[in-house]
Amino acid sequence: MQPDLVGSEAFRTEALAFVDWLSRYLAQVEQYPVRAQVEPGAFRAQLPAVAPLQAESAEQIIADLDRLVVPALTHWQSPKFFGYFPANHSVPSIMAELVSATFGVQGMLWITSPACTELETHMLDWLVDLCQLPTSFKSTGSGGGVLQDSASSGLLCALLAARDRATNGSSNLTGCRGDLTVYGSTQTHSSLEKAVMVAGLGRAQLRKIPVDNNFAMDPTALARQIDLDRAAGFAPTFVCATVGTTSTMAFDPVPRIGQICRAENIWLHVDAALAGSAAVCPEYQGLLHGLEFADSYSFNPHKWLLTNFDCSCLYVSDREALISALSITPEYLRNTATEAGTVVDYRDWQIPLGRRFRALKLWFVIRRYGLVGLQAHIRGQIALTCEFADWVRADPRFEIMAPVALNLVCFRYRADNKFNQTLLETLNASGELFLSHTVLEGCYVLRMCVGQPRTEHRHIVQAWQAIVTLASKLAASGT
Repeated sequence: MQPDLVGSEAFRTEALAFVDWLSRYLAQVEQYPVRAQVEPGAFRAQLPAVAPLQAESAEQIIADLDRLVVPALTHWQSPKFFGYFPANHSVPSIMAELVSATFGVQGMLWITSPACTELETHMLDWLVDLCQLPTSFKSTGSGGGVLQDSASSGLLCALLAARDRATNGSSNLTGCRGDLTVYGSTQTHSSLEKAVMVAGLGRAQLRKIPVDNNFAMDPTALARQIDLDRAAGFAPTFVCATVGTTSTMAFDPVPRIGQICRAENIWLHVDAALAGSAAVCPEYQGLLHGLEFADSYSFNPHKWLLTNFDCSCLYVSDREALISALSITPEYLRNTATEAGTVVDYRDWQIPLGRRFRALKLWFVIRRYGLVGLQAHIRGQIALTCEFADWVRADPRFEIMAPVALNLVCFRYRADNKFNQTLLETLNASGELFLSHTVLEGCYVLRMCVGQPRTEHRHIVQAWQAIVTLASKLAASGT
């Protein structure tokens, strides 16, 4: 006899069991090795070869979370996770995800769940105010915001809108012209290169602009490349400026880049995937100077604003440019509200048709923490980062390799690349902490990113002690 998994009583019983397990996991996450201690294929080898014929119990599934899944995870929510940029979460965001899953709505159109659409519009407007973004990004004007799954998707949508604008809509009718050029720096995220591939422009149309000594885009070099392309018969179409690059947290000079784009009638997209969250603090809002020149802007609350993945904000100053590039209306999606033009249909603001109720996460998080709580979260982690950077500077065996900004420190031991790679890989294999790396001007560099809400002072102390101890041991052994 199959169990009844539809009724509310079954939900209550199983939900409580899983919530108990989730609570235990979060309480114990610090105890696990940060990086998964398994070999490739080891996890899958433990799974049954065929799916079960009969129903299994929730207890069996929960047991396998402990037995199989947890040992094969890299624990992004560990307070000792310092690699990449973070994937934050919090109790309110987890609860919102549970509520969203329970509703199970598909918010492609306003009519398919009005609350899903209108809450999203309102939350994006809230964030304009909280971060002091240009009012052109508010829904009350000609612009507006939308939640994407990632900044990569937001960038692609912006590029498609720019392509459509540059060709007066012909690119969606007769195909993409081969003369459209796109610009980013040598430090711009790889999502720009993927976007030109997906959008049909091709990698050959991407121009990688040199950077200055701080790894920020050189606007003089940008202007020179645009002039060269125009002289060669190309049509400069799109520039991606970055506020907080992935490798080093470099800040492209957006005001100067924006002036160039405005003069040349080029779409400017600003990517502040992690750094944008810092703008909830007035002292960091200056990082977004020049944003008034932007046609589009994105940042990820799921990185640093206590909201679990996925939740990425994309803003546009002219929503019609985005909608005209992405809108298709088959008969089965037509409805009175849409035809009247009185509602927002977010399926026209993104690549897929379907969409989840992501705005609940922002609504829960902003209400439960308040602006003061969000600011305390950002400021606390920046303070820990600054202290770690001071320890690196004070130790003559190590060196800082890029300006320290917000919650990222790029550093290395004063030795060759092989030594630093061994240092990183041995640290990560230990399970005591997790770091990532980049390569700057030929140097293998370690990245220490403080981004997890559970990270306390003792965790960065332990991390520095582990780094110093291992580096000393490797140096003594002549590695």
